[in-house]
Amino acid sequence: QVQLVESGGGLVQPGGSLRLSCAASGFTFSNYAMNWYRQAPGKERELVAGITSAGGSTDYADSVKGRFTISRDNAKNMVYLQMNSLKPEDTAVYYCNALLRTPLREYAYWGQGTQVTVSS
Repeated sequence: QVQLVESGGGLVQPGGSLRLSCAASGFTFSNYAMNWYRQAPGKERELVAGITSAGGSTDYADSVKGRFTISRDNAKNMVYLQMNSLKPEDTAVYYCNALLRTPLREYAYWGQGTQVTVSS
């Protein structure tokens, strides 16, 4: 059974930091690229950060570059999102996503999300 379980969300003041974690199970984690998405109320889900299967390459949305860092530990089947200098506009539900594209099909799994609220 595939599972992605996010944790680490919460309420933080502007300028603060949070570290989100995503625990993966039920699939070969090291074969999958991992991504963090977020969805704010009334807005579409957007890609925040991504990391390749071996962790050699990362990518970020312009809105979070220089503030967020994605990392992974393939030995522990974990992916992380370190969020610094948080802004009120970072408030959203954050989702962990696992993605594998093959010539025949795409495999994508999602977590249930964790709420991040940035407010004074």
